[in-house]
Amino acid sequence: MTASHHEATTASRSAELSLLFFAWIIIAAFYALASLGVHGHLPAHLDIVALFIVAVSLVVHLGIRRFAPYSSQVLFPIATLLNGIGYVEIARYNTSHATYQALWIAVSAVILIATLALVRRISDLDRYRYLTLLVALVLMVAPYTPHFGENIYGSRLWVAIGPFSFQPVEIAKILLAFFFASYLAANRDLLSTATQRFMGRLIVPPRVVVPIFVVWGVALMILAAENNIGFAMMLFVLFFALLWVTTGLKTYVALGLAFFVGGGALAFELFYQVHQRISVWLDPWYFLTHQGTYQIAYAWFAIANGGVTGTGLGLGTIGSQVGYITTDTIFAALGEELGFVGIVVIVSLFALFVAEGFRIAQRAHSDYTRLVATALTATLGLQAFFIMGGILRVVPFTGITLPFMAYGGSSLFSNYLIVALLLRISDENARERRGGDVVALDMTEVVTSRVRRRGPRLPRLSETDIPN
Repeated sequence: MTASHHEATTASRSAELSLLFFAWIIIAAFYALASLGVHGHLPAHLDIVALFIVAVSLVVHLGIRRFAPYSSQVLFPIATLLNGIGYVEIARYNTSHATYQALWIAVSAVILIATLALVRRISDLDRYRYLTLLVALVLMVAPYTPHFGENIYGSRLWVAIGPFSFQPVEIAKILLAFFFASYLAANRDLLSTATQRFMGRLIVPPRVVVPIFVVWGVALMILAAENNIGFAMMLFVLFFALLWVTTGLKTYVALGLAFFVGGGALAFELFYQVHQRISVWLDPWYFLTHQGTYQIAYAWFAIANGGVTGTGLGLGTIGSQVGYITTDTIFAALGEELGFVGIVVIVSLFALFVAEGFRIAQRAHSDYTRLVATALTATLGLQAFFIMGGILRVVPFTGITLPFMAYGGSSLFSNYLIVALLLRISDENARERRGGDVVALDMTEVVTSRVRRRGPRLPRLSETDIPN
């Protein structure tokens, strides 16, 4: 391969660096404006915060350049911008949370680079199908471990080890995505074709479809027992979405809708928390005036107070009255201070992230890799949809965290892990495409060099062609 060809195939990540530069400017400006709004002066540690964001982002950028040079150049800048805006809002309402969030940003950056360094091919993970399932189920039941599991406000989601606590389900959701992708890819043809006759009709073989439904049902029952409504809803939609993407059969969509209606009605009657969430969703004003349940109602008041352009960073007055403003309802705080325009920008950033994730999935060269990228993208997109839709009363409020923006180490850790895995798949896609180009170019160079070395081949003359 010639030097010029080597330079042509060397990845340039200038677009990613340019996008990061704009993200740094926006985050630093937002941080300064928030301090001006709250305290009336610039923050004393503006330079330290800005340097921290720039340093962490640059380290990750260099790590991506080293381990995944041909990967997507928009995923990490989008994540950085969302993370930075969320950090500004967290620091505006709770400085101690902001300190811990900064620590988790640094840890997540290390995890992103380590994942790229260790996972060189996504397809290698396919061989651990049932191990990922086992670990996922163990993590999901971990909150029931004596002396370690914690029950907070009726939901058993946390595991505490000393002063640290985390939500194991955040990692379990990624492992379940890998398991579903592996199983569905391996049984795609059988799940797509009705080959077994039952009561005069052809159906999909039960030996193929029953195991995956059993796993899905067990996972849902664990989440229901823990009162983890948000992740249960996300897993429900994710499962049937993957079935539809894998097979293209509308039957699975209809089956999912039937399960949703029947299961929702049953859960409404059996589980108090589900009953409460749906009732508040249907009529939050009744619960505000009669039972003092004010979280959703005040979240709406905050968004309404923001109007079109927002009150301005640091100038919101209702956000402080909304419960869990830095975690469950940070979207309401952003809506108040950034207004409708800010909400549109945030939703658009998540939409761009999801669109890029699906583009990566579409370019994958195997069913397994394609489904993994689809599952990871859908997991993050559905989580963002359910929490934003819950605040806006599009769906019942579930209390899960807004990816990249809300306070929480477990969520941030898992979100950046998803970014790393999507970057790895994107890099693999590009390398496979470039591989064919490189082979073609190399063969051209071989033929050209032989022609140059031997010179032009002249036609051989016979004796009759030689003049006397």
